[in-house]
Amino acid sequence: MPTRPSLLHRLRTACVEPSDSEELRLQKALLFFISGLVSMAGAMWLLIYWALGPRLSASLPFTLQLGVALNLLIYARWGNFDLFRITQMAILLFFPFVAQWALGDFVAASGLILWGMLAPVCALLCLGVRESMPWFAAYLVLTLITGGADYFLADVGMVTTAVPRKVSVLFFALNFATISTMVYLFLRFAIRERERTQGMLEEAHARLEIEQARSERLLLNVLPAPVALRLKASDETIADGFAEVTVMFADIVNFTELAAGMPPTEVFALLNHVFGQFDQMAEVRGLEKIKTIGDAYMVAGGLNDDSNDPCAAIADLALSMRDWLAEDSALHGRSLQLRIGIGTGPVVAGVVGRKKFIYDLWGDTVNLASRITTESHPSSIQCDATTFARLKYRFIFEDPVTLRLKGKGMVSVWRLLGRTDDAPVLITPANRYPLDIDVSGVD
Repeated sequence: MPTRPSLLHRLRTACVEPSDSEELRLQKALLFFISGLVSMAGAMWLLIYWALGPRLSASLPFTLQLGVALNLLIYARWGNFDLFRITQMAILLFFPFVAQWALGDFVAASGLILWGMLAPVCALLCLGVRESMPWFAAYLVLTLITGGADYFLADVGMVTTAVPRKVSVLFFALNFATISTMVYLFLRFAIRERERTQGMLEEAHARLEIEQARSERLLLNVLPAPVALRLKASDETIADGFAEVTVMFADIVNFTELAAGMPPTEVFALLNHVFGQFDQMAEVRGLEKIKTIGDAYMVAGGLNDDSNDPCAAIADLALSMRDWLAEDSALHGRSLQLRIGIGTGPVVAGVVGRKKFIYDLWGDTVNLASRITTESHPSSIQCDATTFARLKYRFIFEDPVTLRLKGKGMVSVWRLLGRTDDAPVLITPANRYPLDIDVSGVD
């Protein structure tokens, strides 16, 4: 069990606890600060009064010091901040009036009740605007009562004073100068502490925004942006049907045999290098990477509005991936090739699971693209009938071949060779799906 800090340590740290909020820390610091200023001013007043001669007046600042110090010690011992706050402000409010009544009238006491203004100022900063109003009202009422009493008692000659006039004049100046200085220092201290606290909060908020941005990037690396927004907004199941999506699988040929003779770190580095490049290629074309499965790469177009012609964008990506991998393999002395299969049609897309969830696609189109990939030759790009129908006038294809696919029977596929005239694809809203031909008779 942790030991309680010593009394001296608690006084030195304004009795601030590690569990205190920033607002509570500020309130404690403010009250300790003003208590210190009042004690210092009381000591100075004590010395001046004794030096100038009025022994009765000397007992008043000493009593003030004693009351403030005793209240601090009680708080440091038992730690009741609410009680300390009220009693300290009560001392600051009532003592100046009691002292002035003991000294005589306003002139004799040199406007000593001005010190009582410290109480509503403390209440304003330590309690709040609404809670400070009764303290200010009490200060005004006591001031009016004191002024009224002096006014009527002066007419009947009942007000007497033992304080010389020159002492009263001196303390008028001292009281105004000291109270003005204390209020200024108090407000300055409060504002600096609030600025420091605000700076800490802004720094914490900036760090939070950085972490939030990092989390956002991580989420967007896992899910498409619209899906991520929906998942953050609600816990509903996310499953959407799309009438036409182009799906592509790219599989590295013989990668399992190649990786068997490589250290695990090199295998990871190689896949990261290849798939990282594929990610960039897909992103610039507005396509959605779905996942990697071992050495296979899956990407789809038509799940968002980032591409006006997703089918053509997928074909262009397939050609770019194949050509880049051939050049990269030649540059690094490797022999990596791709098998690529492309299918177009309806899919269902959604988020699976609640923990370690993924965004995935299901449907006959996905199965067809996967099986076309499995049956493709190295460095070839095979497309289904719907994909061929969408692209035949803008890309170069070989004559179809018929493949026997598991679960599909005999299916005609077209091998994609390149772009017409080897020109980039022009992707505009007008030619998103330029063809509308009947492919129902194609197996």
